[in-house]
Amino acid sequence: MITGPAGRGSLVILANFVSPLAADLREEQILRQWSEQAPRKLWLTRPGDVLISPVPLSDPFRRYVFHRLGIPDGSVTVVVVPDTPHVPMPEALAGHGLLEPLQALVGERPTARLLPTALDEAAVALAADLRIPVLPYEAGAPSAATLRAVAGMNTKSGFRTVARSLGLRLPRGRSCTGAELGRATGALLDAHERVVVKPDRSAGGHGLRFVTRSERSPAQPPPPPDSHWVVEEYVDHTAAVSAQGHISAGRVEVTYDGEMRMSGGSFAGYRSPLAGLSGPACGELTAWTRALGRKLALDGYRGAYSLDALSAHDGTLYALECNVRRTATTTAHALVSRLTGAGRPMPAWATGTAVAAAPLSFDAAVARLTGAGLDFRPGDAEGVLLYTDRPAGGSGWRYTALATDHARLTELEAGLASALGRKDL
Repeated sequence: MITGPAGRGSLVILANFVSPLAADLREEQILRQWSEQAPRKLWLTRPGDVLISPVPLSDPFRRYVFHRLGIPDGSVTVVVVPDTPHVPMPEALAGHGLLEPLQALVGERPTARLLPTALDEAAVALAADLRIPVLPYEAGAPSAATLRAVAGMNTKSGFRTVARSLGLRLPRGRSCTGAELGRATGALLDAHERVVVKPDRSAGGHGLRFVTRSERSPAQPPPPPDSHWVVEEYVDHTAAVSAQGHISAGRVEVTYDGEMRMSGGSFAGYRSPLAGLSGPACGELTAWTRALGRKLALDGYRGAYSLDALSAHDGTLYALECNVRRTATTTAHALVSRLTGAGRPMPAWATGTAVAAAPLSFDAAVARLTGAGLDFRPGDAEGVLLYTDRPAGGSGWRYTALATDHARLTELEAGLASALGRKDL
């Protein structure tokens, strides 16, 4: 389905959550779950832009976003690509007869550029089909060697190899195949009470599990012998932290940092800027993020990336992984920066999921925020935004909150829970 007007000087925003950089394409359920977050990309749009989404966007959500961004309703073209199992979303366009209409739309936008969520081969091939450059590449598109480097760095084993070469501190561990996983896990448990078993390529903590010495042979089906894994010591920690970097021509910068909210090892939200970490650990996180960015720049990568780490009880920092793509916090940071305006200090901000006591329509959820005095409007200094569309089931609402400081953020989030009929988030 394609809807919307033509324009010039546009971005073609590719919400390619279905990408082999994030997880094996056979992982249909988790990829479909991640794709439900694609409507958040609407916050990046300006009049004349094109958004390619794996899921439809509701009219109430579109009106909500456009009103807060101050752009006309209907000024953005939305291309919805129906779910196609095992196929990267850019490749699914042609199968659904959408490539030629998209080429026609882009032909009306002579300065258009492609902004993918994940820089994979399918995204670059789509840019070539559309005859537009990939943002932010000066020469139009990354090389095949760069794409291979990006794919490698989005694996746990690839990151560990590069991190060791850069001198980053890592948890003890090793990579292995599925056939070797039992032996590798047992050997590490001989030295550590608890270990973490991770699929080699997985985003957001999907597939991660914790194993203790009493569970050396957990009751579950063995993995395929040729699958790939990383086994690491479990680092008992006080905080899971992340810094975001950006690489452009001749420049690597650390754009923001924060603490990750985790649930069972999976990413569940973020709070920025980072607070409570010791000065040396903060300095190390920034230095490591820059070092990683310089390595990626040498490999030809341009764009957003992040470095995730743990702070142990004694303050020691351990690097965990990197995400060489636009991450779960990139769009939230962009919308907060945009809504607060150039020249104003960046507020404290947070993302999370607030569970309502009962299912609500999108408009009803907004009404709850308005009634509680939480609904963020243009010109406000603080408030809460519904970050993406109505969730499946209508209860788990993804939000972004912004305020002057962390204490006020805590108050806003408590108010959000109360407005949705809960005692806590």
